[in-house]
Amino acid sequence: MFRLFSMTKPITSVALLTLYEQGRFQLTDPLERALPAFRDVKVYAGTDSDGHMILKPPARPITLQDVFRHTAGFAYGGYFEDTPVDKAYQAAGVLYDKLDSPVELVRKLATMPLLYDPGSRWVYSFAHDVQAHLVETFSGTSFAEYCRRTIFEPLGMRDTVFGIPEDRAARFPTAYHADASGALVAYRQDEDPYNRFTSHAFGGVSLSSTGEDYLRFAQMLLNGGDLNGRRILGRKTVELMSSVALPAGTPYGTAGKSYGLGVEVLTDPAQAGNLGSPGSYGWPGLASTWFTIDPHEDLIAIVLTQYAPRDVPFDEEFKTLVYQALIR
Repeated sequence: MFRLFSMTKPITSVALLTLYEQGRFQLTDPLERALPAFRDVKVYAGTDSDGHMILKPPARPITLQDVFRHTAGFAYGGYFEDTPVDKAYQAAGVLYDKLDSPVELVRKLATMPLLYDPGSRWVYSFAHDVQAHLVETFSGTSFAEYCRRTIFEPLGMRDTVFGIPEDRAARFPTAYHADASGALVAYRQDEDPYNRFTSHAFGGVSLSSTGEDYLRFAQMLLNGGDLNGRRILGRKTVELMSSVALPAGTPYGTAGKSYGLGVEVLTDPAQAGNLGSPGSYGWPGLASTWFTIDPHEDLIAIVLTQYAPRDVPFDEEFKTLVYQALIR
């Protein structure tokens, strides 16, 4: 069993899309309609001479589509950037090791300034944790229970759980990280960040799974939303999820790629600098896990290791090896 970290995110988006199919919301709906706490949110516009934040009203409201595609204006608390907004998150305890639930995360997040006007940028963020709370809001049940009932049980994902449950702990490999010199160091059990996710389910991280289980999830998407007669999403919803969703001209940060509704989409393999097919999609995780779904080749590739931070060259080499093997 493996700590998925951010490979949790596509599962969260699928959970929310099942509620979209039920008519609970439209992608163009303002977020404040479902979560009124975001009604009075402001946007960071710099700092004054005393070092205080200058805030302004947003150019437009945050939409549900923004929350799916990381264009809502949220930051990620310093995990990837060190902006004044990220520092405000840290001061307010908007961090996974400080929060008890998606409910608390959203309550605090709604008091934070946005980093940018909604729809104007793509910035990796706590957006999937907002998605998790939206699942709870629209379904009337906990995020963890909804995922279990709606995705894991129908797909036969028996070993997909939150955190590291005691009865499965022996099945987890040791996780590693690099020290200041670059040497490989094993996480001690008491410092493993996944321990608390057993009782604290979040939408951006926290799921654990096996290769077989995640393959079931990916195969469902490749099949157009169903697996072995159990339908999770409609075919057109999967097509929408895996299409480029960013506004025209929005920089994504990685050449030849863009972003859909919870997944990265390959748009141009030549510009991305590796083998692949336009329209393939997937997402990585912090512990050097990664998956891609390639409808053109009818292919799924998954790599599961447990080394943090993510070893991007390793993932790219794995992808090259997978695709160079396609000869017919």
